[in-house]
Amino acid sequence: MTLKRATWPQGELLVVEHDSQILRDNPLGDPHIRRHHVWLPPQYNRSRNKRFPVFYDLVGYTGSGPSHTAWRNFDENVPERAARLIHARRMAPAILVFPDCFTALGGNQYINSSAIGNYADYLTREIIPFVDGELRTLASRDARGCFGKSSGGYGAIVHGMKYPKYWGAVADHSGDAYFDFVYRADWPNTLNALAKYRRPARKAGPVDIGRATAQLQPGLDDGRVKRFLQAFWAKEKPEGKEVMCLMNLAMAASYDPDPAAPNGFRLPFNLETGELIPGRWRRWLAHDPIHMVKKYRANLKSLRGIFVDCGWRDQYHIHYGTRLLSQELAKYGVTHTYEEFDDTHSGIDYRMDRSLPFLSRALARAG
Repeated sequence: MTLKRATWPQGELLVVEHDSQILRDNPLGDPHIRRHHVWLPPQYNRSRNKRFPVFYDLVGYTGSGPSHTAWRNFDENVPERAARLIHARRMAPAILVFPDCFTALGGNQYINSSAIGNYADYLTREIIPFVDGELRTLASRDARGCFGKSSGGYGAIVHGMKYPKYWGAVADHSGDAYFDFVYRADWPNTLNALAKYRRPARKAGPVDIGRATAQLQPGLDDGRVKRFLQAFWAKEKPEGKEVMCLMNLAMAASYDPDPAAPNGFRLPFNLETGELIPGRWRRWLAHDPIHMVKKYRANLKSLRGIFVDCGWRDQYHIHYGTRLLSQELAKYGVTHTYEEFDDTHSGIDYRMDRSLPFLSRALARAG
């Protein structure tokens, strides 16, 4: 990439504060007063009457909206990318919203969960009306889209399925799908990370595994998950494998919440033997986009546009999930665009050069 100073107008970045009633008293004790970044295109301040479509950027796990507006070395942040695309007339002027949906579990899947908080309601019932009330938006689902990568891509496609009254078009970059590939294979590593917090600690010698498992209640924490979380939150620099363990716990809290369970959620594997707990895993699979298309096909067909893509070297094997998702969409007659490219899961924000113009074209008629 050749570094040079942009010669086109860069628009204006706002920081807006919102006091959420939905997030107040959330189970993780996360802040209910959040600061969200909002980018106004250069055209916004040239007219006092013109209204603009709005795109919501749903960031991936461990991220938050403002991370996409920060300075980047050797790259553009999202507002800079949008300014260039608008200047090149590859997309129409639009307002971009960067919600802060971070949590103590490293993020969320933009769905409602009694163990994390009702982040789907937070976005649709609070942030959208808040933005529409403060700025000159085209306050219609047909002029509003969402896009994201990884967990954000998951959020975008699921919101298109479940909340079409709010979204006219969605773009899903490498979004979580095909949970049997994406999550299940990593659970042995998660169980090993949690085993360090087993009490009593394991000792060398004979093991009565029957007695050890008999003391476990299927799907419930025996204390090791709680101890892991407490240790993680106390660390200044968690290790990568600990972050991956936290991610799987965040997914359990998203897909199988239970207010009566320790920590507010259940686990899909036996903590001692690693055996899959079928009833619990079915709760996860009910949230897998490849299993949701049939149920929500009418909602998906109502959208003005659906964009899905993934790199065919994705290190989390998500390309297999996006292929199955595209297959299911086609099976049920849902018009969509599916693309693949030669890359991994990492450093693929340049793919927004495809999705942002796609969303713009899909919503163009609303303006």
